[in-house]
Amino acid sequence: MKTYSLLCKNGVSYVAPFALITSCFMLWGFANDITNPMVKAFSKIFTMSVTEGSLVQVAFYGGYFAMAIPAAMFIRRFSYKSGVLLGLALYAVGSFMFFPAKMTGSYFPFLMAYFVLTCGLSFLETSCNPYVLSMGDERTATRRLNLAQSFNPVGSLMGMYVAMHFIQSRLSPLGAEQRMELSDAQFEAVKNSDLSVLIAPYLVIGIVITVIWVAMLFMKMPRSAESDRSLNVLPAFKRLFSVARYREGVVAQFFYVGLQIMCWTFIIQYGTRIFMEQGMSEKDAEVLSQKYNIVAMVLFCGSRFICTFLLRYFRPGSLLMYFALAGSLLTLGVIFCDGVMGLYCLVAISACMSLMFPTIYGIALEGFGEDAKIGAAGLIMSILGGSVLPPLQAAIIDGGAIGFLPAVNASFVLPLVCFLVIMAYGRRVRRGL
Repeated sequence: MKTYSLLCKNGVSYVAPFALITSCFMLWGFANDITNPMVKAFSKIFTMSVTEGSLVQVAFYGGYFAMAIPAAMFIRRFSYKSGVLLGLALYAVGSFMFFPAKMTGSYFPFLMAYFVLTCGLSFLETSCNPYVLSMGDERTATRRLNLAQSFNPVGSLMGMYVAMHFIQSRLSPLGAEQRMELSDAQFEAVKNSDLSVLIAPYLVIGIVITVIWVAMLFMKMPRSAESDRSLNVLPAFKRLFSVARYREGVVAQFFYVGLQIMCWTFIIQYGTRIFMEQGMSEKDAEVLSQKYNIVAMVLFCGSRFICTFLLRYFRPGSLLMYFALAGSLLTLGVIFCDGVMGLYCLVAISACMSLMFPTIYGIALEGFGEDAKIGAAGLIMSILGGSVLPPLQAAIIDGGAIGFLPAVNASFVLPLVCFLVIMAYGRRVRRGL
């Protein structure tokens, strides 16, 4: 009954549309977390540095940034449902582009496929997040978004599972140095085989998305909070950025997304180094590291449901500050605790991150009404943090050890800075920002 009350406004039930829109949260969770391990996979397949492999994240999160404002203008002109449909269509097209990319045998076409795919994800997130906020009483909006976002890690777990069992475990066991020793013909054969393995899950998800697109097309969705279709984007942004809670929320979200992607992308490098030092082969070390990544996502998922409950009793700003503080302490453990203990700290960080995206989002957009459609664009554009910060961390890793710290450990100073920024935002919100 309490869950139902979260999804009812003026006597109108939003349970059914909430359930359908929540499935989209799982879909972009899948895309995000099947992609994170691909930094390592592409680096191996094309014998590139970690920095070059991290261009996957640049293309992936660059699509979010590029399409956020057009997506906001589109849904303001038409409807949330239209935004979801266009987002699903671009998602499917980007997934299908992996096949011609594989046929070229080059790295750049894959980056284009990721970019198109995430232009679709930008439409989905710009549409679905504010739509969920509008499905009930504004006083429970942050709790409602936390509930919807709780299903995002379910898709993430599916993406991690597929990455581990259908991509990483099936790639050639040859490491980068071994591949460099192959003849040109042998190298091309191994590369083509690995690319065939890599693209298969993307083609399958493209088919799944197409089916969902058809179902969404014929599903009747409510048209709540869609009365104003004017395109006064600049005045809306001026109103939004005049409010410190929104302005600083965009900054905090930038650092949060960068934090999340760094922790989930480079857990593979962190764990692989530790397990190879214990005598494992590179492939076995990567597979085991991905299992730790899955454990991290399970913690993230469970913690998000717990946080949704805790928000009934604690103010969002307070919880945000305390979770960021706990994450900062764990990150210090990642940096200075060598071996498996550091890996445990890195896994535990996910429990601290679970609260952050929907809570920052809900705090930043609270009380903006129709302007929330445009405000959502600014918050989705802040996902650019996932494109900017991981390459910086990769550059630190490629630079080698820093003093007594292994390069991977030292690189986690960037996530530490992100936690401190988020903690400061939570503290300011708590004090009435």
